[in-house]
Amino acid sequence: MLSPSLEDYLEEIYRFSQNNSIVRVSDIAACLNVTLPSVNNAIRKLSEKHYLIYKKYRELVLTEKGSKVGRFLVDRNRILQDFLKTVNSQCDVRAEAEAMEHYLSLPTIRAIENLLDFLELNPKCREEFLQHCRYRKEKGLGLKDGYAD
Repeated sequence: MLSPSLEDYLEEIYRFSQNNSIVRVSDIAACLNVTLPSVNNAIRKLSEKHYLIYKKYRELVLTEKGSKVGRFLVDRNRILQDFLKTVNSQCDVRAEAEAMEHYLSLPTIRAIENLLDFLELNPKCREEFLQHCRYRKEKGLGLKDGYAD
């Protein structure tokens, strides 16, 4: 298992590698808006765990293991973003999915994936759900923000 931080680096390396033939440390630093030393530290750890191959001043190359886990991380993030959009969450979808992805278990993410598949096959159910959400909002039902004045 990787730490949430290392997952973020591996996910971004995988994502970047899908659109670019060469992946450099500076590319990942720019994508994640972090310093080169931070990326180098993560790269060293990912290399030690055999997720990628890196030689100083050269490009990053994902191993088979790194590609497999990277694809999983990207898919997991997509599922959570799709979920938030499907339930019409009024949030920053990217940031919210990022926060969720490291803390939800695989069985929970699979359950969300199953729900998304079901709702895609049954669009009337999704529309009924959204109508129900509008009704609850109009009636002022649901969790209230305890931090609001």
